[in-house]
Amino acid sequence: MINRKTALIALFSAVSAFALTHTARAAGEDTTTPPDTTKTSTECTDGKVWDEEKKECVEPQKSGMNDDLLFKAARELAYAGQYENSLKVLDAVKDQNSARILNYRGYSNRKAGRMELGMSYYKRALQADENYILARSYMGQALVEQGQIEEAKVQLIEIRDRGGENSWAYRALLETLGGVRQY
Repeated sequence: MINRKTALIALFSAVSAFALTHTARAAGEDTTTPPDTTKTSTECTDGKVWDEEKKECVEPQKSGMNDDLLFKAARELAYAGQYENSLKVLDAVKDQNSARILNYRGYSNRKAGRMELGMSYYKRALQADENYILARSYMGQALVEQGQIEEAKVQLIEIRDRGGENSWAYRALLETLGGVRQY
């Protein structure tokens, strides 16, 4: 017969594993390296995406791409500095309330100079998934750009407390804050 202590340890282990898996999913949505460059960012214009089957640039709504592929294309465009084109591709995504989509809307708008709109999308991303630490990192970086250092530190602590201390999201925000932990 299992004693109470063994049962509690087993329960704690199961809960911990679930929490770490959930945090890893939220933390690991994006890779730590920029996306691969494809013809979407090198040849397509006006928010179009490269269609491998047709061997041409097409409107994202007509591409037949699923949300994951559209997200990757939008992310590629955002990293290439094509913020307006990134937003056009994000418009074609079916799940407009996904934390990752809202986050990249925030990123693209912020980088395009629309800070308030970008911040509103980061907040919406965190309403959709409070553990989405990439949104916390980008929001923190935006806060630093606005001179709101203490608020940015709050986001750094949130990332740490949600299990993201060893993530790119944490390191990027820490570096933006000058690389010194002051909490």
